[in-house]
Amino acid sequence: MLQCTDFTELPEMGARVALMGLEDGPGQGSDVPDLDEFVLCELGEHDNGTEHAAQLWSASAQAGRDLWMFWSEADGRRKFRFKELLPCPAVIHRLSVKDGDACVLYDRHPAAHSWDVTDPLADLMAERIREEVRRDRDGGGGLGARTEGA
Repeated sequence: MLQCTDFTELPEMGARVALMGLEDGPGQGSDVPDLDEFVLCELGEHDNGTEHAAQLWSASAQAGRDLWMFWSEADGRRKFRFKELLPCPAVIHRLSVKDGDACVLYDRHPAAHSWDVTDPLADLMAERIREEVRRDRDGGGGLGARTEGA
């Protein structure tokens, strides 16, 4: 399943207030993480009735809760809300029962788990980087490469 491509500008003051209000959160001052100006929905593709969601802060394992921002559009206006949620308990075991990948979304999220969501932009960027490395390694010349007789 492809990742939802919706993004929004982060309402910075609302995010900072939500972060400071967390019981086991980063607190104030230097503990508060740097916030991105824009956030991308981390869910798989979904219908218009489902809110978009982005994780703003991940708690320590002891705290066990993460701060998520949800947004939707209604009547031409974006509405935001912040909620502290437990992480999804799902784990996928690929090659061994001991080793697995945990879903990085929140508990009871809609649709697919994070390991089933693919980000086409990240895949495209990774492929371009691999191509540049191959070109440089094979002497095909990337930026700044010199050609014979130049």
